[in-house]
Amino acid sequence: MTSEAERQFHRAMVLGVERLKREISYNATRFMEMVGELGGVEAARQLLRGRDASDGFTALWEHGRLEMSVEAFVLLPWYRELFTEEQLETAERRLREHRFDVERFLRVSTQSPPAWVASDPSQAG
Repeated sequence: MTSEAERQFHRAMVLGVERLKREISYNATRFMEMVGELGGVEAARQLLRGRDASDGFTALWEHGRLEMSVEAFVLLPWYRELFTEEQLETAERRLREHRFDVERFLRVSTQSPPAWVASDPSQAG
């Protein structure tokens, strides 16, 4: 059975791709194929394997939009339970290596958690 966090993560990935296409004309075709085949969570887990970030991560970095990366989303408190410590460490390392302010991102993001988290305090982290 799929948890609410898994469903919401998948939804966030799909909506994020749509938003990036609209805002910066970035079309994450391969990522959407992965999400369609594997689901959002498993696609994220695949991308967090290995040392190097994906081409998509690089494209977001070039556009100054790492807050929309898989790496940033997995660090949000309401999604952390879906990933291993190693995956979380990989996400954080990649972001820091690209001079992304992880603490600021988390501080700002957690000020207004999604409605599904607010209605379920156990998901707030």
